[in-house]
Amino acid sequence: MGTLAERYRGPADLPQRIPFFPLRGAILLPRARLPLNVFEPRYLAMLDDVMSTSRVLGIVQPVSADSDESPAGKTVGLRRVGCVGRVTAYQELDDGRLAIVLTGIARCTLEGEAASPKPYRICTVDFERFSGDFIAGSGENDVDRQSLLAALKAYLEARQQRADWSAISKSPSEMLVNMLAIASPYEPEEKQALLEAPTLKARAEALIALAEMELAAGAGGSGSTLQ
Repeated sequence: MGTLAERYRGPADLPQRIPFFPLRGAILLPRARLPLNVFEPRYLAMLDDVMSTSRVLGIVQPVSADSDESPAGKTVGLRRVGCVGRVTAYQELDDGRLAIVLTGIARCTLEGEAASPKPYRICTVDFERFSGDFIAGSGENDVDRQSLLAALKAYLEARQQRADWSAISKSPSEMLVNMLAIASPYEPEEKQALLEAPTLKARAEALIALAEMELAAGAGGSGSTLQ
């Protein structure tokens, strides 16, 4: 992952206008990976363009919960905060789909949408609010790792799910927190809150709180946010 951090040291190393993939319930975070299966013609076209240029694109959630998972056209409102990543794995499948992996670089504020004849959306972005994202491991020392692991273990045990604790124990705190946030099965609002958490510590605390709410709900409480 060091090569990614070396490649993108700041906003100047990224395009000013970036194609965006609107996807409800999906977030991307710095240096964490998001696998995607791409099959819609507009996004296949986007990947063709992206792979021949910067290999950079953004993930953002649509505003409306009533829209499709990935709304067609260019009229559905987008959240103000998304995350930009680089395509770090790319595989053409036999049925015409593409299997890709996006690795997060930095979160950004969407400033506006560029007029374009392309079938996909292109936005101008600003990274100032999230300049710390370019520093790998920033805030790791502030994370209460033991509380996070304890909450995760209790959450998984309550659902009779297993985890590779050997791999988890070896993961740097930044990777652990961000991958848990990406993989978490919460609703779009909670996912957006995890994305926008100002620090790694705040994101870890939010994950702990969400897990504890779920455990309380499972024990007869209320307020479940899981689908």
